[in-house]
Amino acid sequence: MALRDLMRDSAASYLRPGETVQAVFGAQTRSAYLAGGLLFILLNKYRIFAVTNERILILDSGRWSMRKAIGVVTELPRSTRLGPATGIWHVIPANAENLRVHRRFFKDIEAADAAANFAS
Repeated sequence: MALRDLMRDSAASYLRPGETVQAVFGAQTRSAYLAGGLLFILLNKYRIFAVTNERILILDSGRWSMRKAIGVVTELPRSTRLGPATGIWHVIPANAENLRVHRRFFKDIEAADAAANFAS
């Protein structure tokens, strides 16, 4: 099963009745360029963005993978614009965290903004 499908399935239990997922993508709390691989492993946490028709859910998925949600970190209003994403890592501020989204998920950010009718 593809990563996006695993993230979407694990986010399903956090949705309200009638809420549908428009886009899903992963993020991390620390820069991948953090000096020393061990320091990155100790400090980084993975997040799942589940963008629905009602809100943007940010889910915790632990230190090792972004495959399975284990709890809600926060939620953002659906009116929050997530892009445009540029470069290799796009940073999205969410509460006290700067969440870094890799370019492989940029098309998902575009889809989320398009579903909210934001012009690119």
